[in-house]
Amino acid sequence: MMRDDLVRCLTAPNPSPLTGAGTNTYLIGSRDIAVIDPGPDIDAHLDAILALVRAGVPAGGRISHIVVTHAHRDHSALAPRLAARTNAPVLAFGDALAGRSPRMTALAGALPVSAEGLDLAFHPDRTLRDGETIRTPDWELVAHHTPGHLGGHLCLALGRVLFSGDHVMGWSTSIVAPPDGDMADYMASLHRLAGATWDRFLPGHGAPVENPAARLSELIRHRMAREAAILAALALGPARIPDLAARVYTDIPPTLLLAAERNVFAHLLDLEARNLVSATPAPHPDATYTRA
Repeated sequence: MMRDDLVRCLTAPNPSPLTGAGTNTYLIGSRDIAVIDPGPDIDAHLDAILALVRAGVPAGGRISHIVVTHAHRDHSALAPRLAARTNAPVLAFGDALAGRSPRMTALAGALPVSAEGLDLAFHPDRTLRDGETIRTPDWELVAHHTPGHLGGHLCLALGRVLFSGDHVMGWSTSIVAPPDGDMADYMASLHRLAGATWDRFLPGHGAPVENPAARLSELIRHRMAREAAILAALALGPARIPDLAARVYTDIPPTLLLAAERNVFAHLLDLEARNLVSATPAPHPDATYTRA
């Protein structure tokens, strides 16, 4: 079981419609400390992390590991400076393109750059494989590769508590934006997590998820409902992505419509791969889609 005093959280001062109140940085341990998602490159946040370490560790305590769930700048950009200040290695699944599916790799050259802020400068000191465990005398973290929001996304398990990054959050659904995101991978990762027993999720943004099983079930149903709504809209005739997003996402502010369009595209790519829709002239944000 996880001891409550093992985990502390700082929220970076980077609030936005996509990050909520800001990025959550988690510190685990009392002597050898892991920092999960150091966050955006903001001086005040670096200072806050180091101050929290100084205030909470016994003599000889130190940051021993810096673990990044995925290479979006709001999670990874501060890692190099924190590593330089602490001499701790940076661990992740890989760089910003690691884990990208072959299909998304093939599409990448024709697609716009994601507004999520891919951190192309990010390169970990050591990669973490799916199922790999990081051990210290007072804690163990197990890496779970959960592609979908990003091909190299990791969740980290501390017993039955999961640091869920941007894969599962309570306040919002995840953005799945090709070519960085892949809807088929995202759904598979949700189902994989749903096959285990969890006590709590600690996400990259927002408050803890206290009923993980219910939230996972809700997210799976939500995505299936979006898929059904897209197919229903296409039953009325061929359509392009902006029109489909306007029909399907009727409950969001205009500032999030672009993100909604990227989610629709992710669904369409998955549906096209399953031969449920066709794209003219080819799968692309500007294509016209038809129900098969």
